[in-house]
Amino acid sequence: MSSEFTLESFTVESSYDGVKLHTRLFKPGPGVIDDVKDKNFAIVLVHPYSVLGGSQGLLKGIASSLALHGYTAVTFDMRGVGKSTGRPSLTGFSEIKDVVAVSNWVSHSLSLHKILLIGSSAGRLLSFIHLTSGSDQICN
Repeated sequence: MSSEFTLESFTVESSYDGVKLHTRLFKPGPGVIDDVKDKNFAIVLVHPYSVLGGSQGLLKGIASSLALHGYTAVTFDMRGVGKSTGRPSLTGFSEIKDVVAVSNWVSHSLSLHKILLIGSSAGRLLSFIHLTSGSDQICN
């Protein structure tokens, strides 16, 4: 861990089916605290589809770089990956619920109400489907 950013691990439980998602929070450290871009803003990074080998570890470099540049970043392992419980789905529907669970956690537990979703590969598609679902809320 660098003194330029802090890294914390959390477990986020999905209200959809109780799956526990291993989540990491990257925050600007004391060395960049004066350069924080927006204290009410977080970037949630969504990894590629787990069935094809995706995991939050693939996004660690991006998340740490964001924190070094004054942004709060969140990564997580979708169901069935790493320390997360559950099993991956073939349709991606359950993984969309994982994105919703982590976004809700960021909003409610961290009190960060502006969230930018950035997905890599199929993570991009899952983020897009969630955002275009017609809801103006993160999740009911």
